[in-house]
Amino acid sequence: MATSRFTAMVQSKCPKCRVGKVFEGPVYGFKKQKMHEHCPHCGLKFEVEPGYFYAAMYVSYAFSVGEVVTLGLTTAMLTKSESPWVYVSVLFAAILIFAPFNLRYSRLVLLHYLSPKIVYNPAYQERLDKEID
Repeated sequence: MATSRFTAMVQSKCPKCRVGKVFEGPVYGFKKQKMHEHCPHCGLKFEVEPGYFYAAMYVSYAFSVGEVVTLGLTTAMLTKSESPWVYVSVLFAAILIFAPFNLRYSRLVLLHYLSPKIVYNPAYQERLDKEID
């Protein structure tokens, strides 16, 4: 059965085969996040061209803006505080907490949705399904 693009992205799977993992380990942990250079299943090179992941900074920025606006408004509604230090502390903590998430998923969004050179090939997943059966 074919894995959807969104499910593959959430599970950190390769955009070409949707089987191999893009990152080693979980989003949050004591070890630094490590991204595979090539897909362990189909061999796709993730960094399509030199400096490719600089574009992920824009996706990460969009994630950060959404998180900061949402948390800022939520803090305003819940606390009704006029102190800027309340907002600064909440937003600073949120940026630190969401940084690993933003790093991983900005790269995955770039690979899955914003890379026209990378096309899903269901043959990789069909071959894996046949091997399992």
